[in-house]
Amino acid sequence: MSPFTHLVGSWLVASVTTHNPRDRKLVTWAGVVPDADGLGAVVDVIGSWMTGKECMFYYYQTYHHLLLHGWPAALVVSLLLSGFARERFRVLFWCLIVFHLHLACDLLGSRGPDTTDLWPICYSEPLLRHPIWFWKGQWRLDGWQNRLVFLGLFSTAIWLTLKRGYSFVEVISQRADAVFVLVLRGWRDRLQKR
Repeated sequence: MSPFTHLVGSWLVASVTTHNPRDRKLVTWAGVVPDADGLGAVVDVIGSWMTGKECMFYYYQTYHHLLLHGWPAALVVSLLLSGFARERFRVLFWCLIVFHLHLACDLLGSRGPDTTDLWPICYSEPLLRHPIWFWKGQWRLDGWQNRLVFLGLFSTAIWLTLKRGYSFVEVISQRADAVFVLVLRGWRDRLQKR
């Protein structure tokens, strides 16, 4: 699934399981961080641009779903993030949950355009090669199933934003979040007047 879907989904979990903005952000980031191993694509594109050669996505293909898509990374990321939390054990637990939710969602819906272009989860990487999990029924990354999941998560997040007065945008900027909430409430108020 896309990083934005992971962000919204993780924020929803964090918003109902934590009691303060800092812990909410930490739990949310735990559900997004696994995709940082996909930043090899940036290196590939820059390298291609600098050399003038066709981009083959070597680093992306080599490291995505390997460095940060297993239990070692889940443990390290969760321990690291919980160190900054107000309620450390609660955040540690929920970081582990959303990290693994990320893995489950990727296993469910991260296939490429071809039916053989499956994205496995190498659960013990980078320490051990096995176990490797994959599912032959994996949805396309741009498939209707992932779009439907995203729409459900996004709709729920908007509803919760209007109810509570903060949104997933807070993970990036509290100032931008305040503007986002203000705009959403303005739209809601205009629709209710009609």
